[in-house]
Parts: sequence; C-alpha cells; structure tokens
Amino acid sequence: MSATIRKIIVQVDEVHIEMGQPITPPTRRALAMAVIANPYAGRYSENLDELITIGEELGGLLGDKCVQALGIAPGAAQSYGKAAIVGEGGELEHAAAILHPKLGAPLRKAVEKGAALVPSAKKIGGLGTAVDVPLGHKDAAFVRSHFDAMEARVSDAPRAHEIVVAVVVTDSGRPLPRIGGLQVSEIVGQDGLR
Repeated sequence: MSATIRKIIVQVDEVHIEMGQPITPPTRRALAMAVIANPYAGRYSENLDELITIGEELGGLLGDKCVQALGIAPGAAQSYGKAAIVGEGGELEHAAAILHPKLGAPLRKAVEKGAALVPSAKKIGGLGTAVDVPLGHKDAAFVRSHFDAMEARVSDAPRAHEIVVAVVVTDSGRPLPRIGGLQVSEIVGQDGLR
C-alpha cells in the first residue's frame, strides 16, 4: 500500500425502531474511514498521481471493510458513497484526486457490480470535522428509498498534513421508505440509472 495510514475506523449503524415502528430486518450502514498522510500537504503540485493511486488502493480496502463489517456477501450490498476531508495543509483538489479518478473501480468490485455513479462529498477541515457521506443505490440511481447519508467524523483528524477518506456501504435503504419511485425489485441495472 502506498498510503501512509495512521488509523482505520470501522463502524456499523443499525436502526431497529423508527417512529415507534419495528424495522425488520434492521436497516444497516457500515462506515470505514482511513486517516492518511497527505503527500502534497504544504505545497502545490501540478501532478496529483500519488493521491490517485492511493484512492485506488483505499477504494478496495475500505469497501471490503464495510462489506465485512456488515457480514454480507458482496452482492448483497445495496448502496454506497464516498467522502474525504482534507486537513488545512492541503487543498480541495486533493480530495478530488483521491476520490474520483480510480477509487470507484475497486469499490465496485468490493460490492459486486455497482453500475451507478458513487455519490461523493469533499471538504477542508480541522480535527473532528464531520462530513456527510451521500448514499445512492449501487446499481440504479433512481431508487429513491436509498437516497441517504451517513456522518463521518474522526475526533483527532484530519491534522494539517492528513486526509480522512470515508466509504459507506449499506445492505438496505432508509428505514420506512414511502415516497414512491423505482423499487429495488424493479431494477434493471444496465445504465446505472434504472
């Protein structure tokens, strides 16, 4: 791994009751975060290839950790998302470099398929900064029941020279979805939209 990883955090959020209604089975979201050194902190570089390579490595690592935390087969994953928080010694483009060019392919492999775009968010912040990782169905972006987000935060990161990279994978949509739209049972999954 070319990334210098200071720590990895994995957590699972399970909702068992919503508005007094039992959720059976519970809706579950897994978040995996890596706190890494930013190789470009404190300096401008025209070329951000090192972060692109790190993003590719982290897509698989964090995606696998989410699937393992949920205890599911990769094909049972339903939605995903990604985000990054860059410490003050970096710039927003560092988050773009780590998230966009190559992180998606290994994440899709970790969740089996993934025809839809991976929703993403990025920001600059200091210790304890939170980011909402946006979520959408992995194979069909028009599935409204899977529009969601999960907050990602590390109490002691990012330090000025670090980046927090977060991936979320779910095995369900929101609890009690009821706003209509394309249903999971209706997904074709060819174009990433329906």
